[in-house]
Amino acid sequence: MPTTNHDSILFPPQASTFAKDVDALYYFIHYLSIFFWVLIVVGIVYFTWRWRRGHKEGVAPSHNLPLELTWSIIPLVLVISIFLWGFKSYMHISRAPGDATDIHVTAQKWSWSFEYPNGMKAMNELHVVVDKPVRLVMTSSDVIHSFSVPSFRNKMDVIPGRYTTFWFQPTMLGEQQVYCTEFCGDGHSEMLAKIFVHTQEEYDAWVEANSTEDTTTPLPELGEKLFTSKACFTCHSVDGSAKVGPSFKGIFGHETSLTDGTKAVVDENYLRESILQPNAKVVAGFAAVMPSFQGQLTEREINGLIEYIKTLK
Repeated sequence: MPTTNHDSILFPPQASTFAKDVDALYYFIHYLSIFFWVLIVVGIVYFTWRWRRGHKEGVAPSHNLPLELTWSIIPLVLVISIFLWGFKSYMHISRAPGDATDIHVTAQKWSWSFEYPNGMKAMNELHVVVDKPVRLVMTSSDVIHSFSVPSFRNKMDVIPGRYTTFWFQPTMLGEQQVYCTEFCGDGHSEMLAKIFVHTQEEYDAWVEANSTEDTTTPLPELGEKLFTSKACFTCHSVDGSAKVGPSFKGIFGHETSLTDGTKAVVDENYLRESILQPNAKVVAGFAAVMPSFQGQLTEREINGLIEYIKTLK
């Protein structure tokens, strides 16, 4: 049964099967270091006093074989033990069980895209079942990112042109925070995602609710939701302030200058092309860094985003 674990003093709650072992190794090294620090400091103070200048009691010893063997063998045993413990934990974290569910992850400036085995796609939201292993097969469409979930005690670099994997078996219901821990540009700090851990019944209900296209929400309202869920806000503002990309405020219907020296009117066709082929027309003063949303949005979602932008007077 899933439980809430707050046993760790310095870290977030332990929310995966291997989090407890990772914390145990950390605290073992931590308290072992404190023990030897105290031992060494006390020894320094004692021997400084014991053999201080002017002390007349004999000559300080220069060699003691049993003592030298003791302070050589004990650290050696401890270091080997830490290595074996760490290697065992590393092998556990790096090798997913055979029954893990594979979910494909694409990182791009500055969002995470998740594709499920049934073809469903989600942006910045990963939904999984508690106590069931999940294996993420990850790649990047632009630069190096890093997928990190502190409560799972795991992280992995996401590299363009190749696959890396990241697995976990969640033990707590609720939300877990995902961070990008490799600096990837201006929107790095906003490259966040949530992992929602459900019961099997909750997960099945989520799949059913999201397997069909939203045909009831008004287009501007749908576009506003997508502006947040697709992380458009990381590059585009709605209040006129400058970001990585041009602000959406008052942009519709106006003429804009492009990097190639030409001009274009921001109408429905321009916005559609910018969503699906963002590098076709790049606004002057901005870099061509926007990823394509080709294949990630339905026709109605594209229309929703366009209608939302049209409302930003």
